Amino acid sequence: MSAYSYIRVRWLHRDQSYPVELWSELDALRFEIRKIEVWSDGRVGFASRERESGGTMLGEAPLPSLAEIAADPEFEPEQISELEFEKCWRANVR
Repeated sequence: MSAYSYIRVRWLHRDQSYPVELWSELDALRFEIRKIEVWSDGRVGFASRERESGGTMLGEAPLPSLAEIAADPEFEPEQISELEFEKCWRANVR
């Protein structure tokens, strides 16, 4: 079993300069290991420890808990499986 956890956060807004979905692979301390951002127009950016694309960068601090993220009505977070994250990563990272 992986020590990592995986989340998807829907960001509810209308500003096209920001992504509407954030997919993150987190280590045991909740630091991002890999991340995918999806914009409403279909653009996708990604980041890992090795590379970045589309302006996406890994966070510099641990992510808050799902409950803390959900406390802001702009965000709809959910825990996802490693398989779901890997499927999204493989579909969007070249």
